Amino acid sequence: MRRFLLSLLIIFQFALILAQNNPGDSLKTLLGSAKEDTVKVNILIALSKYYSRASPAESIRFGMEAKEIAERLGSKKDVALSLKYIGMSYYFQGEYLETINYWQQSKATFDSIDDKQGVANMLNNIGAIYFNQGDDNKAVVNYLESLRVSEEINDKLRIATALVNLGAVYFNKKATHNLALEYYLKALPLSEELGDNDAIGTSSVNIGEIYLERDKDDSALYYFDKSLVAYQKSQSGNVSYALNNIGKVYAKRKDYDTAIRKQKEAFEKAKSLNARLEMAQSLLGLATTYEMKEDFHSAAKTYQEARSIAENIGADYELKDAYEGLALSYFKLSDFQNAFKYQTLFTGIKDTLYNAEMDKRLQAMTLNFDLEKKQGQIDLLTKDKALQELDIKRQKIIRNASVLTGILLLIVVIGLFNRYKYVRKTKKIIEDEKERSDKLLLNILPYETAEELKQKGSATPKHYDTVSVLFTDFKGFTKIAEKLTPQELVEELNQCFMEFDRIIDKHNLEKIKTIGDAYMCAGGIPVTNQTNPVDVVKASLEIKEYMEKLKSEREASGKDYWELRIGIHTGPVIAGVVGKNKFAYDIWGDAVNTASRMESSGIPGQVNISGTTYNLIKDQFTCSYRGKIEAKNKGEIDMYIVEHENERGAGSPAVGGIFASLRHGGGFEL
Repeated sequence: MRRFLLSLLIIFQFALILAQNNPGDSLKTLLGSAKEDTVKVNILIALSKYYSRASPAESIRFGMEAKEIAERLGSKKDVALSLKYIGMSYYFQGEYLETINYWQQSKATFDSIDDKQGVANMLNNIGAIYFNQGDDNKAVVNYLESLRVSEEINDKLRIATALVNLGAVYFNKKATHNLALEYYLKALPLSEELGDNDAIGTSSVNIGEIYLERDKDDSALYYFDKSLVAYQKSQSGNVSYALNNIGKVYAKRKDYDTAIRKQKEAFEKAKSLNARLEMAQSLLGLATTYEMKEDFHSAAKTYQEARSIAENIGADYELKDAYEGLALSYFKLSDFQNAFKYQTLFTGIKDTLYNAEMDKRLQAMTLNFDLEKKQGQIDLLTKDKALQELDIKRQKIIRNASVLTGILLLIVVIGLFNRYKYVRKTKKIIEDEKERSDKLLLNILPYETAEELKQKGSATPKHYDTVSVLFTDFKGFTKIAEKLTPQELVEELNQCFMEFDRIIDKHNLEKIKTIGDAYMCAGGIPVTNQTNPVDVVKASLEIKEYMEKLKSEREASGKDYWELRIGIHTGPVIAGVVGKNKFAYDIWGDAVNTASRMESSGIPGQVNISGTTYNLIKDQFTCSYRGKIEAKNKGEIDMYIVEHENERGAGSPAVGGIFASLRHGGGFEL
């Protein structure tokens, strides 16, 4: 009896913690005293969910631990939930391949225990991934299946979610807006009946978008305001989406100041949550307002920011809008070369997304689903034996006619399908070859330089005023390398450099080259920005943290380890392509030489920066002054060691609500 009461007490404490506004620290405290049982698994799952947006790495760690314990305990439902939130963490980082892998595992586990509610949830989530990547066909397949399962178990929340998501797909095509509105208007009263503010906000914002498209500003603003209130009540990450749309209404009314204020507020809200898709959408709305205001310089700059984010996360619809906006803005600025470049990119991606054949297939799938539902309803109403006999006679006549019609249609469909398969196969071969050559080129050159080479056959060297250059080098490399076989040496270096590649890519830096055990990258090229000193220092601290972890692991197993020197300097450089047979993108200038001296004069295991870089980052990082240090061929230079990032330096993303925001409000359940 005592053990039972103790278990109840722990569960009661757990429920109280989940009711708090910021339960993260409290859950961690409770975790410390938990035994390895289902209570601990539930705490770990709750932590994984809580940190999925704010700290994805922590969320993944908690989710993996929950999964391992749940597998030992034989709790398949907890395994499925752990997989779900691991996938959620990858989703908020824009890493869709990892996301869909974990969500498909979660769905399969829910399937194995016949948990239809979990299956419906994961089908919606998987559909959201395909939707964000512009694959409407796969999105609709998953949404319709989720709707079917949800209706089977009468789960009103998931029915409403699936209806909203289906509406979002049909909103993409103007010709199917009526169908989209039909789904949204079904979802809104169902959401209000449930009292679910996230679902109310999502349904409302989508209805508002259709009215905005139809030039009904008053109706649009009514629904956008309704969605904003609902999202604010639920403390949802979708607040930025509602604000962005409110800004669009004011822009249409030529109240540009109010529109810009609302859309900047939307961007800052999304940025605080590290929600990159919503950041791109807010920037697109802001850029469009600048364009309507005829401030084309601001429009082009803002479209470029949106393009960069959309490319990084693979958001094809946002990328299409960015290309279109850039083409018009550069045309208005008389920059016809860039205008032509982005018009070409826009045309290519538009053809892919707005394929007329896809529209027919999407509508056909929905029609088949509706027919199956109606047939099921007819079957329920014809249980009476006499009516069934009468219905059988009627169906015989219809069936005979249908069989004949079906045979004729089948012949036509088979012919069309075979032709479609041939055309599609040929097109895919061409696209695959083009994609392979593009990927090879992008492995050695930045995107902008590669595009210039493809279009002009050469790349013009460019001068950059402010570039932050980072060098790393392993201390004692030669000594340890002598103890390793060639295969072991390459594997060790590859392990480190692959992690370095991941880190610098995360911080939008450009890898320049590796020479032996030296690694070189830079921020602020080929696309200029003002944040590159901070970006490079953040990346260097992550590299340092990785090497410290690797050192601890190797020490624990009694192996030798490498210590890393890191040096950074900021200044002007020239960047360009050298070579004829094998292209190489490189940078030159005194800033490069100084950065190299920062590394060679550095302390192993520390980040050594110049006084120039220090003056640019000192408000965001705590540094210690080393004094004037003699650097080879450079004389005495002020040097600093970066200790850590200040707590409020770059801002830490807030934790979102329980509903993730997707384009046009379509979403999934957390």
